[in-house]
Amino acid sequence: MTKWLFKEEPSHYGFEHLEMDGAATWEGVRNNTALRNLSMVKKGDEIIYYHTGDEKAAAGLAESTSDAYRDEEGFWVVRIRPVRKFRKRVTLRTIKEEGRFSSSPLVRLPRLSVMPVDDELWNFIIGHSE
Repeated sequence: MTKWLFKEEPSHYGFEHLEMDGAATWEGVRNNTALRNLSMVKKGDEIIYYHTGDEKAAAGLAESTSDAYRDEEGFWVVRIRPVRKFRKRVTLRTIKEEGRFSSSPLVRLPRLSVMPVDDELWNFIIGHSE
């Protein structure tokens, strides 16, 4: 099972929106690398829901409820549901200060909206969200 990080502008569709809706289709991805990543998402994969823009922080944990599939326009999409809101949001600044995550796509590719997350970064974010 792969672990992912999905980015979204909180004013567009923040984690709180996902909680209110109970589930959503993750769509609108157009970047080729992000689409390639999204195409690999499987049902049951865990997702860190990350707020972009002014916030730049991991906001909650979500789960894929479907394998990735193509929408009517041929773009990859996936269904997700909220698992839990983080008690404490983990900022990009906190992650960057660690230094050991400098090669992570989260740090190196700030505009990439869907990316795999290795166990070390995953555990760091989850551990700092309590």
